[in-house]
This record gives sequence, C-alpha cells and structure tokens, in this order.
Amino acid sequence: MSDTTQTTQGAAEPDYDRLLRANLERIFNERDAGKRAAALDELYVAEPVMFEPTDVVRGRSAIAAVVGNLLEQFGPTFRFSPIGIAVGHHGLGSLQWQAGPDGGPVVVTGADVAEFADGRIARLWVLLDPPVT
Repeated sequence: MSDTTQTTQGAAEPDYDRLLRANLERIFNERDAGKRAAALDELYVAEPVMFEPTDVVRGRSAIAAVVGNLLEQFGPTFRFSPIGIAVGHHGLGSLQWQAGPDGGPVVVTGADVAEFADGRIARLWVLLDPPVT
C-alpha cells in the first residue's frame, strides 16, 4: 500500500489515516524502546518537533523518551485508540483519539495534528480536550 496519493495538481498527498494510526500504535502505544525508536525513524523526519500543551520536544530520541515516560507513568495497560478516520490535505492531517486503561474508562481525549514532509511527520501537535466536569 502506498503512503501517498496523487492530487489533481500532481503533488503527492500522504496516507494521513495510515500514518497517524501508525503513530498512535507503533509509537504512543509501544512499550519496547527499540521498536518505538525504529518506528520513529520510519514515520518521522530526521529532526521532528512535537508540541505538547506544556512543552516543545525536539528530535526523535527526545520524543521517544517523552512517550516512554508517559507510558510508564500511566501503567502497563494504558492505551491510545483512534476515533474515526484521520483527515487531511496539503500536508496537514489530524486524527482524534481517546486513551485509558485497556478495558477501563476513557481518561483523556484529544487529537494529533501533524504536518508532513516527504510522507513523514515533521511537526506534531498533541491537543488535549478539556476535562468533562
């Protein structure tokens, strides 16, 4: 399966859904640091930037460390799951998600918004929905 499709202008568009789902599963749900690093090498540009609500994370190894700490903090069954299908055009895609313990209640929802370059994630914004009160 190709990671890109042609637009009417001839420019290649990434497969937003496949790539953003792979980002959730192979990076944000991956507990094995070696597998996470390999996925980052495949899915992200050489010098990516991730924007979190409280921090800016630069580089694949820094992103890997942040994800590893997050998974460790929330426990062995914590998982991210996509909601719906990712949408995008002109190099910008978004995917809504929810997260919580496997089989347990959803504890956080949000969206990943990614800017792509050459079919890879160049910049990722992690947007968290406000807690429901």
